[in-house]
Amino acid sequence: MERTLILVKPDGVQRGLMGEIVGRFERRGLKLIGMKFIQMDESLANRHYAVHKERPFFNDLVSYITSGPVLAMVWEGNEAVAAARSTIGATKPVEAAPGSIRGDFGMEIGRNLVHGSDSPENGVKESNLFFKPEELVSWSRATESWICE
Repeated sequence: MERTLILVKPDGVQRGLMGEIVGRFERRGLKLIGMKFIQMDESLANRHYAVHKERPFFNDLVSYITSGPVLAMVWEGNEAVAAARSTIGATKPVEAAPGSIRGDFGMEIGRNLVHGSDSPENGVKESNLFFKPEELVSWSRATESWICE
């Protein structure tokens, strides 16, 4: 089972889209194993976006993600990263497919509603930034055999 970190960014929170976004991942068949509503501080934002440290937009990323609360979640499933990324849609919302979160609700890259891990390795790494192991719940879903072979 893969794990992926999903963040509903400040614009998604402010626009009242948390429930819609959670519902899309649930309906997709991913299993929620951790969730918390947080105000990300600059230290966590710097670690989360460390890969972009040398890019000219780094400070804007940190400023934006710390500008309001975020909903942090860990989802689990077969090919969870790929499933989540297709559910989220392309980074640039106007290029995202209709039916994806960004395709349905986004207009600009700087307000693209959701973060999702870009690889299984980053799914683990990013999940560990936001959640302690004891904060993730391992559980069996009664419908699992109807979602995965």
